Amino acid sequence: MKTTQQLSTFPALVLLAALSLGGCAGMTAQEKGTATGAAIGGVAGNVMGGGLLGTAAGAAVGGVIGHEVTKQK
Repeated sequence: MKTTQQLSTFPALVLLAALSLGGCAGMTAQEKGTATGAAIGGVAGNVMGGGLLGTAAGAAVGGVIGHEVTKQK
């Protein structure tokens, strides 16, 4: 069961994500890939490792992977 505090922060997180994505309009494909990889990696790192260290490590690894995957050949 979710607590009231968790449910009340969800709309704020959705708004923050929407505003953050608006800044991606002028980015290159590689920059978008890096940012997307970092975001997905941060979430995965938090789920697997928990806490700030897991989130930061996941974001770093995800950012590198996203950067390399979208690198022009």
